[in-house]
Amino acid sequence: MLWKTFRWAFAVTAVGLVGGVLYDGWAALGIVAVLAVLEISLSFDNAVINAGILKKLNAFWQRIFLTVGILIAVFGMRLLFPVVIVSVSARLAPQEAVHLALTDKERYQELVTDAHPSIAAFGGMFLLMIFLDFVLEDRETKWLGRVERPLARLGRIDMLSVCVALVVLLVTSMTFATQAHQHGGHHADKAQTVLVSGVAGLVTYLVVHGLSGFFEARLAGERSGEEDGEASGRSGVALVGRAALFTFLYLEVLDASFSFDGVIGAFAVTNDIVLMALGLGIGAMYVRSLTVYLVRQGTLDDYVYLEHGAHYAIGALAAVLLVSIRYEVNDIVTGLIGVTLIGAAFWSSVRLNRATAG
Repeated sequence: MLWKTFRWAFAVTAVGLVGGVLYDGWAALGIVAVLAVLEISLSFDNAVINAGILKKLNAFWQRIFLTVGILIAVFGMRLLFPVVIVSVSARLAPQEAVHLALTDKERYQELVTDAHPSIAAFGGMFLLMIFLDFVLEDRETKWLGRVERPLARLGRIDMLSVCVALVVLLVTSMTFATQAHQHGGHHADKAQTVLVSGVAGLVTYLVVHGLSGFFEARLAGERSGEEDGEASGRSGVALVGRAALFTFLYLEVLDASFSFDGVIGAFAVTNDIVLMALGLGIGAMYVRSLTVYLVRQGTLDDYVYLEHGAHYAIGALAAVLLVSIRYEVNDIVTGLIGVTLIGAAFWSSVRLNRATAG
């Protein structure tokens, strides 16, 4: 099972390392390896969250997640995304942004860093909504009962997660605006950018997650109808396809939001977009393979608090992204927060299993 699930990750690792050496010599091998480790450490919580969603899909869509999905993740988010944000923020044609990335790497890095507030606001709000919708839902299994029980009662208020997220966004944008006023007009536009980008992240979550939930509910109703002999098999097949498609799209947007901190953090290692794509691509492949492995092993069912820990890690990452709009946050801190929360949830699950078995 381990080899079958991770064989593509091993193959991508070999190709990526060899590609790095061919591109920029032996020094590039170490850079690519460090970037791969960075991506894995920052995205482990992503694998746990994705596994909770991916287990709803069949083997075909799991393969799509590992093949077509990884192409989107590597070429879309790790290679094209930095070029696109430079193109948009600096008002450059895409080909000019690519030329800048290959010929003037220092200037390219400056432009990406300048676009960080809008990236952090979009990703931070998207991840914050995931966290809020989780902790405000009444669940049978509770990890931190003293915290989760009152939050679940508050969650009965309609649209509370959206209201809380908008308040957080307003506070964040006002904080940035205060900094902008102190540093002059160049930063003044950034406060508005933070607000607009945050709203865009919120709307993206509501649309993609809403469509996924809509088709999932339709699918459940269709299956119930089939059991009662009221639905045809043909319409059921079509509905499965739409439900699976929007769930897959939700996974891709979720992966994109998780990758923001990795892409930005990669500039601390290198400003070469080719090496960045190779290293982060290798890491993304391992994260996706781990997601499939967790699903096929039934790990989330065996360790019931893992999903809780991953969602708390998402909440922490959302906070880090929003704080990073104004303050620099070390990537080591970001990675340790996620690993610590998931590790604590895993240990709590182990203790629960032992107590149940005893």
